[in-house]
Amino acid sequence: MTLRLSEAEDAALAKTAEQLGISKHEAARRAIRELIDSVSTPSMSDWLAAAEYVGRRDRELLDRLAQ
Repeated sequence: MTLRLSEAEDAALAKTAEQLGISKHEAARRAIRELIDSVSTPSMSDWLAAAEYVGRRDRELLDRLAQ
């Protein structure tokens, strides 16, 4: 597969790869993998955060109704 990047994107990728001490190819692979992972499956912390929000919201609503 060929990845076509603008000059600015290529320069940013090269700089990031250099900072990480890896090749541009590996930096691109990691970035793609992280993007796919972040949008494909919610993490456990995402679910816990949502549950905490719902619990907090429900307690606030019940408190308001009780007044």
